[in-house]
Amino acid sequence: MTQIHPTPTRHSRRGLLIPFLIAGALLAAWTGWWFYLTHQIETRLDAQVSAMRRDGWRIDYASRTTTGWPFRARISIPHADIVAPSGHGIAAPELVAEANAYNPDRWVVIAPDGLTLTRADKGKVGIAGDGLRLSVSHLRERFPDLRVELIRPTFTAHENAEPFPIAAAERILLNVRPHLTEGRAATDEMDVAFELVDARGRPGGPVEGATRQGRLTARIEGTILNASRLSGMDSAGVFAAWTASGGRFTAIKGELEAGDSRAHVESAGLSADAEGRLEGEVSLTAERPGAAIAGLARSQSGAVNRLGAAGAAAATAVSGDRGVDLVIRFRDGRTWLGPFALAPAPKLF
Repeated sequence: MTQIHPTPTRHSRRGLLIPFLIAGALLAAWTGWWFYLTHQIETRLDAQVSAMRRDGWRIDYASRTTTGWPFRARISIPHADIVAPSGHGIAAPELVAEANAYNPDRWVVIAPDGLTLTRADKGKVGIAGDGLRLSVSHLRERFPDLRVELIRPTFTAHENAEPFPIAAAERILLNVRPHLTEGRAATDEMDVAFELVDARGRPGGPVEGATRQGRLTARIEGTILNASRLSGMDSAGVFAAWTASGGRFTAIKGELEAGDSRAHVESAGLSADAEGRLEGEVSLTAERPGAAIAGLARSQSGAVNRLGAAGAAAATAVSGDRGVDLVIRFRDGRTWLGPFALAPAPKLF
């Protein structure tokens, strides 16, 4: 008897193709989104540069390139040279700006080969280091979050430029973000935090003198009032309009370490005069302040009033190693410790 064998069933292979078709469609859609996003970024960048040039900025750079597909938008800007109407500016062999393609609300800008900082009438200083970066996030908010970080930076003043206060540091960090009141962003206030870790002063300068060739560490935080008036960079500088509108720093506190000297710092408020120099009082609870002030008196910097610093050092020497309460006053364009004028007051603009 002849046996009849059933014909083998052939399974359709179309089911195997469906995942690949879906993946291909998603990849095509994502690629389209990436090109659309980068085109929008380039268009807005060109519009922003044009607007800034109309406002008096000088912005030059070589042909830029956009890469980063598929997950990042990365813009390389070679030979960047940016100068504000105030005369302050930066120049770098290359600036690189990068953001996630799925969240273009946070950008990181790095200077991989260092940069040159122009300080208006003070001249230029070269900045190098293991990491120089700026990050900006929450760009859709009224005030974005701003973070500047320099990792092991070095500072070299160019020929004929005014010396820079420090020669190097382990780390410099600046954070600026909206001030929160009961969990909500305040209307016109921003918090600022500055950290300087293990800074070394330039030879013969005031920082080297105050630290006795040691290290300077500073951690300071406070709140900026009238923050919206900081938006301009006109010929008078970013702080000029802010000062004219009554802008000031409040709730200032921090810690200072200069060689063997230590101090806790507090101030209810600081502002600036018409010349841009700080005004107000800073209270210090200091340990061994005489060593720092005596070192300042031996500084070779022309900005330091060595006679006044020597008098202040003698006046604080009686405290020995005990803590002492001091008040530093910024007035009339000078920095005062009691009756002794130490140096010009810090200048904001």
